[in-house]
Amino acid sequence: MITFSKGDLLQSGAEAVINTVNCVGVMGKGIALQFKQAFPRNYDAYRRACDAGEVRLGEMFVFDTGSMINPRWIINFPTKGHWKAKSRLSDIETGLEDLKRVILENGIRSIAVPPLGCGNGGLDWAEVEPVIRRALGDLNEVDVRLFAPGAAPKVDEMRVGTTRPNMSRGRALVLTLLGLYGAAGYRHSLLEVQKLTYFLQAAGEDLKLGFQKYQYGPYAENLNHVLQRIEGHFIRGYGDRSQAAEIAVLEGGRREAEAYLAGDEAARDRLDRVAELIAGFETPYGLELLSTVHWVLVHDAEASGDPDRVVQAVHAWNSRKAAVMREPHIRTALDHLQRNGWANRAHAA
Repeated sequence: MITFSKGDLLQSGAEAVINTVNCVGVMGKGIALQFKQAFPRNYDAYRRACDAGEVRLGEMFVFDTGSMINPRWIINFPTKGHWKAKSRLSDIETGLEDLKRVILENGIRSIAVPPLGCGNGGLDWAEVEPVIRRALGDLNEVDVRLFAPGAAPKVDEMRVGTTRPNMSRGRALVLTLLGLYGAAGYRHSLLEVQKLTYFLQAAGEDLKLGFQKYQYGPYAENLNHVLQRIEGHFIRGYGDRSQAAEIAVLEGGRREAEAYLAGDEAARDRLDRVAELIAGFETPYGLELLSTVHWVLVHDAEASGDPDRVVQAVHAWNSRKAAVMREPHIRTALDHLQRNGWANRAHAA
């Protein structure tokens, strides 16, 4: 029997839950990232299987949680070959045939099914839903619960099953910096976290973040791995990257970070320098503006002495910046960076 369900698929109570995956071992966004955070042992097994070439389109990779509490089974359903690729309806159809086999062979009585290949996969739910119904509709004794697109839980309600990481200097610095930027209970956007850590690294703290020129200014993809690791332990609200993050530092994380950095004068100096720099620019737009201008200064040796050159470089970054970043704002940010001694931070990432 097929029914529609709402809410958190991972909390559905079904015996089996389907995780949509690629074949290269990456669970970076959406429901796959939710599964990675909630069921780390499944992720480890899936990644090893991918490395061994055992995860293939049209074939389920089944993980037995061994739990007496549902879900007993996590069925990793490959919906595309590479994480960068788009899903094909034909692969969904072939996979559903194998899914049916898995359900029958394991005597599964209830299963939660996400919108296969939709979202990041790019398929239309109006086409995928009838395909699922045709494939599983005759399983009269199986409770098949369909979750339509947009059913993801709120970012601060997503299940986290990862082990609590130890506090480290880098984690303590990031947590303390977020606390300095916002008042207690403030929720940070991912853009704000990216720009704050960019300036902390530019201040001389080697966070090992690989910042690159991106749409909204300097951006480090590997910062997402840092945030995923501490989500649910030191922060909450990172989510699954399918919706806007609302990151808050947990009180326990804040206290532990402060204790870790107690007496670390070098860390305090860098945090104070960043806090002084961003004063007056404490908005997503302000931080994007300031970091964009700083990037131009770092990567163009002639820019610091030529404000017109800086304005031109910012407007040439992309059409969005040309439209929203007005020349007076760019000049104000440039002057602020120069007055605070940040105009020639050539060691920035």
